Amino acid sequence: MLMTDQHRADSLRSYGNGVTSTPAIDRLAESGTQFDRFYTPTAICTPARASLFTGMHPFRHGLLGNPERSSGLQSEIGEGTPVLSAPLLEAGYNVGHVGKWHIGRHKGPEDYGMDGEHLAGALNPFHHDSYLRWLGDRGYPPFAVKEPIFGTSFNDSGRGHLLAGRLQQPFEATMESFITDSALTLLERYGRDYRAEGTPFMLTCSWFGPHLPYLIPDEFYDMYDPDLVELPASFAETFDGKPEVQRRYSEYWSSDSFDEDQWRKLIAVYWGYVTMIDRCMGMILARVDESGLWDSTSVIFTADHGEFTGAHRLNDKGPAMYEDIYRIPGIIRVPGLPPQRRQEFASLIDLAPTILDLAGLEPLPTADGTTLVPLLAGGTPDEWPQHIVAEFHGHHFMHDQRMIRDQRFKYIFNPGSVNELYDLVVDPDELHNVYDAPIYREDRERLGALLYRELYERGDTAYTWMSYMGEVGDGRMADVDGVADQV
Repeated sequence: MLMTDQHRADSLRSYGNGVTSTPAIDRLAESGTQFDRFYTPTAICTPARASLFTGMHPFRHGLLGNPERSSGLQSEIGEGTPVLSAPLLEAGYNVGHVGKWHIGRHKGPEDYGMDGEHLAGALNPFHHDSYLRWLGDRGYPPFAVKEPIFGTSFNDSGRGHLLAGRLQQPFEATMESFITDSALTLLERYGRDYRAEGTPFMLTCSWFGPHLPYLIPDEFYDMYDPDLVELPASFAETFDGKPEVQRRYSEYWSSDSFDEDQWRKLIAVYWGYVTMIDRCMGMILARVDESGLWDSTSVIFTADHGEFTGAHRLNDKGPAMYEDIYRIPGIIRVPGLPPQRRQEFASLIDLAPTILDLAGLEPLPTADGTTLVPLLAGGTPDEWPQHIVAEFHGHHFMHDQRMIRDQRFKYIFNPGSVNELYDLVVDPDELHNVYDAPIYREDRERLGALLYRELYERGDTAYTWMSYMGEVGDGRMADVDGVADQV
């Protein structure tokens, strides 16, 4: 499994970007299944990664925010919670995890019986002992950055977040190369065990990028001409008729302190970061080939969530459930299965059941996700969901949200603010909140009732907010029969 962090689907050529070069990911897309409607259950690193590892919705596994930014919240997966690595290890698999973990604060992959080292935190750990030792052993220059780009502070009185900078190291010395090299070392060992004894393996390589700040060598920093960057239509965001927290979040990230040319450069640098990681992926796929494993090894590529990169005058990720951060890459290549593109909704929580299915093992007993193997094989299950539901519990700012998206509409319940409804056919950039528009009343009521029922059946008590706030029913705690009638 190849995994990135804060990765926009539209930064990839296979997802429609006509400028970027991503040959490794293109190869996977051309030989596997690309899901065009692949979503994160929540656009925050720790809860999203915990959902992949457990196959559970965030409100069920309990990790609701990044431990660095959300004090007082649960910071580790609960003791005894079934996780993906356990049945694989029990079945005799070699199981390894290299790179970003960020599932909890203190426990790392080694605490779950996996080969690998806990690289803690949200951002590239440039001062980690293992990385420094790796640099020294190879005579590579240490981490250093010039021409850093900062936003402004919250009240425009000083320096804000670091967004980008020129890394004074060659590609071979980057943290991304260190992670790749570590993965190749494990892959070599696992390949030997497989060829000698038939020992199967599951190896995850997880890079910290293209998460901001974009600190990359000049080769990638200047790879793309900013004049080739077409700014998204959502740069025209006004926040009118939308939750006020979005405007406040824009101020927090000082998104308006950069003009259009500066944003084009930042986006071009982000694309350079994407291409740099694609090069790393290419090195791993080449080794799979060289080791004779290509025809017997499934490969998954995904990310934990997307990134705004200025879209909607926002940055990073946060209290807004736009496609920029909830729709993510999802590509799965299984030897012998047909290359295809699928339009069904799928999610990170479906990966644990899928991986265990591919391994011939039973799903985790507590998993909420569904195996994607029938779709990978070219089938179309009759009962496949026609919608996707996501949740959010806060990041930097506390702000609970629930979202449901179907083929045309997105409905967002904001108990602390105004609700949102977007017609994604008429308004794919999600600029116009039509929640109160009379012409959309039936759609609003239908989606509200559907979200209510979904939350109730999941056991997400956010459904009670919808009831008492007049969204559904007449204030009763669980009018499921009434909901069924409305749906």
